[in-house]
Formats: sequence, C-alpha cells, structure tokens
Amino acid sequence: MKLKSLFLVVLALTLSACGGVDPNSPQGQRQAIFKQMLKVSEDLGGMLRGRIAFKEQRFVSGAAELDQLGRTPWQHFPQVREEGGETRAKDEVWQRQARFQQLAREMEAGTAALVAATAVSPLKSADLVVPVQRVEDSCKACHEEFRAY
Repeated sequence: MKLKSLFLVVLALTLSACGGVDPNSPQGQRQAIFKQMLKVSEDLGGMLRGRIAFKEQRFVSGAAELDQLGRTPWQHFPQVREEGGETRAKDEVWQRQARFQQLAREMEAGTAALVAATAVSPLKSADLVVPVQRVEDSCKACHEEFRAY
C-alpha cells in the first residue's frame, strides 16, 4: 500500500512538471520579469488610486525598481522565436523587431521619467499621476501590438 501511494505521488509530481516553462529559458526569464513589473506597477497605481495607502518612500523605491526591471526583459527575446513552450508573444515580436524595440525604449523612457518625478520632495501624488499613466500606456501599447490574449 505504501509503495502504491508513493508511486501515485511521484506520478502526480512528474505530470505536474510537464508542460511548464523552464524558468531558466528566455521565455521563463522574461515571464518572471514581466510578472514582477506587473506587481510593482499595480502597487504604484494602487497608491495613486487609493487602493493602497500612499507611502512616499515605498513609492520612490517602487518607481526605481520598475525602472530597473523595465530595462531587463528585452534581452530575453532572442532574435528568432524559440521552439516549444506556449508564449503569449505574437509572431510579430520577431517579425517587426524595430517596432518592438521602439516600444521597449518608450517604456524605458516612461519609467525613467517616473523616477525623475519622484526626485521632487515632498512627493505629491497628483504630480505622479501623469508619469504613472505614461508607463501604463506604454505597457498597453506594446501588449496591443505584440501580445496574444
């Protein structure tokens, strides 16, 4: 009975590992970065929209983290689409590299502008609405062109 139970547990673990994305693959790396970017940007937006208490230092560090993260996922898009694994990236990422890179630079400029806006002391949430919206708009623009939902 114990052997049968052990076999079922090992089988279940093996099957659950199938079909997952290798976290060390380019796809796994960029997915992890995008998930972290989403979490940070949701926190920043939440502070401005009143869902989360606005804390100046937390906002400043979040903007800096978003800026740093926003410069890293692009290196995990190889020149040619990798085989296997399900990705939400459309083929256009690889077919229209110049446009994809342009949108990446626009997002980076948006996060840099957000960091610059946090250099003013004391921070006023009203002064951060436009820079946060610029970042959110750049994310949305790229998703509309290059992400399959």
